[in-house]
Amino acid sequence: VEGIRAQGVEQALICVYIHSPCLFQDAHNSSVLNNHVLGAFLQSGHVAGLSRPVEIQFWHDMVLDASNATCVFWQPGAGAGSTGSWSREGCETTHREGTVICHCNHLTYFAVLLLPAGTLSPAQLASLTHISTIGCSLSAAATLCTLLLCCFSSSTPCPPASCRQRLRDDTTRIHMHLLAALLLLNCSFLLSTLLADGTEGLCQVTAALLHTSLLCALAWMAAEAFHLLLLIIKVYNIYIQHYLLKLCLFAWGLPTLTVVAVFAFKRDTYGYHSISTSEGYRNTTIVPSSRCWLTSLPVHYATLCYAGLILLFNTLVLGRVVMILRRIGQQKGQARKDWVTVLGLTCLLGTTWGLAFFSFGVFLVPQLYLFTILNSLQGLFVCLWYITVLRRNKPGSASNTSR
Repeated sequence: VEGIRAQGVEQALICVYIHSPCLFQDAHNSSVLNNHVLGAFLQSGHVAGLSRPVEIQFWHDMVLDASNATCVFWQPGAGAGSTGSWSREGCETTHREGTVICHCNHLTYFAVLLLPAGTLSPAQLASLTHISTIGCSLSAAATLCTLLLCCFSSSTPCPPASCRQRLRDDTTRIHMHLLAALLLLNCSFLLSTLLADGTEGLCQVTAALLHTSLLCALAWMAAEAFHLLLLIIKVYNIYIQHYLLKLCLFAWGLPTLTVVAVFAFKRDTYGYHSISTSEGYRNTTIVPSSRCWLTSLPVHYATLCYAGLILLFNTLVLGRVVMILRRIGQQKGQARKDWVTVLGLTCLLGTTWGLAFFSFGVFLVPQLYLFTILNSLQGLFVCLWYITVLRRNKPGSASNTSR
């Protein structure tokens, strides 16, 4: 208690030792070291802003360091019905063998918060948020420009007798639908952060819109893969009646109907989604840590399964295309142009979204940066690839392969 004595006045210090995890449960069901909570108070009243911090030591028999354990204090909720949260503001953590030493400039209830492996720091969350905001803004602008470019560069319909040529005419239209889905996804993602401070109803609608746009974008990536399968692998007399209409029902209709049904019967599936960090859960002074998104774990896992099946199908199709291009490239010596085609197909088929399934352990932070950079810029990459394809397919160009 040297920090208190330094004030020059002897006061009675009251310490409360609590061994009950249920008394200090936040919204995230956080775990504290050995379920130990220590309360320290002065009889005279509230103490904060000490020039010499108080020191609290917690003993343990675990392997702990700054990456998985940090000193925190209990911050009560603002309202009568709101839960409190753990915060590390005003506390510093030092680790010695078998001991966690906390230095705090105030008195309240203290504990050592155990952090899940790979938890983000506030600085990392801030940088990822800035990257995604900039990337989605660029992609939204790029997809809008590419949509306009697609509208002006659409070719005239082919004769009904040419099934393969009809498939090629549908290619541009499918590209346009994918770009529209990506534009909607980027805009709704940006809105999900901006409207996280709004009313609960507006946030739920925004979260449902974001969920719909994500499902639609993934569905149109699957449609791109299916169309690619027809163009390159199954090339003989393929004709599907009302082909584009059926793709639209699959990629626009089914996801929209699914989200509308979930929203109608269980609206609380959508709402405020908080992002935890290693500095505690209250870090809004650094960067907003909440957005409008899914709040239901079953729906979250169902979305992951949906995305996983689509990405598996797209990856298999892309692998088959790479094998075909490699065989053709060896015969014609076009390896460089084939790699441009593969990179473009990787963007169209969304295979980089598969990085989401490697967000664990030591892969978490590198994966999050790769995932954020590549997928937030997907619309921009598709735009650049499409412009490259248009230039290659001009009359007199040496190559005429857009797929």
